[in-house]
This record gives sequence, structure tokens and C-alpha cells, in this order.
Amino acid sequence: MIAGKDAFTPGEAKNSWLTGTASWCMYTVTQYILGVRPDYDGLVIDPCIPPEWNGFTVTRRFRGATYHIEFLNPVHRSKGAWEITVDGNKLETNIVPVFPEGTEHTVKVII
Repeated sequence: MIAGKDAFTPGEAKNSWLTGTASWCMYTVTQYILGVRPDYDGLVIDPCIPPEWNGFTVTRRFRGATYHIEFLNPVHRSKGAWEITVDGNKLETNIVPVFPEGTEHTVKVII
């Protein structure tokens, strides 16, 4: 919406959140800041957060499975996943594999 000539600030644009901005914010925050991004082979884990954060949690449904992901940042890094475990098993990559539909998994990430 653009304010008309009778408005206090004519020509000013309003309601920017109605243009798709909210969905783009959700997309960028979850996939590129929190770092949980879908990929053909699974969920790529690659957070990029302020180093002051101690950690955070994310619950993500992906291809019918539920992933409960806990991020821990004990040495206050800003980027990357130094260690990832899925259901207690250490991964050698930052891609959490696809699991069968209807299953739930616990993922722990050390940043």
C-alpha cells in the first residue's frame, strides 16, 4: 500500500510484511543463520550465529521424519559444526541422513 496525498506522509510505502518478506526472513533465519538446510542427501548442518550464543534448539520435520536438534556452543564459535551426533552416533560429515517417515531422531551439534 502506498499512502495517498491526504496522508501525513504521502507516497510512503506501508505493510512491507505483506509482500513475502516474512517468509523470506523465516527461510534465511532457519537455513542460513540457524543452519538447518534441506539437501538431496539429508539435512545440511552449517550454523552461522553470534559467538555470544550458548546454543539453541530446533525441531525440524524433513521427509516425514522428525529431527530434534540441539546446538551447543561451549567455546563461543560463530560458524560451522565441529561435531555432530545422531542418536548417539558420531557423523563424519555435516549432513544428517534421511530417515524413514514417522521416525524421530536426536541430533546434537557442537559448534
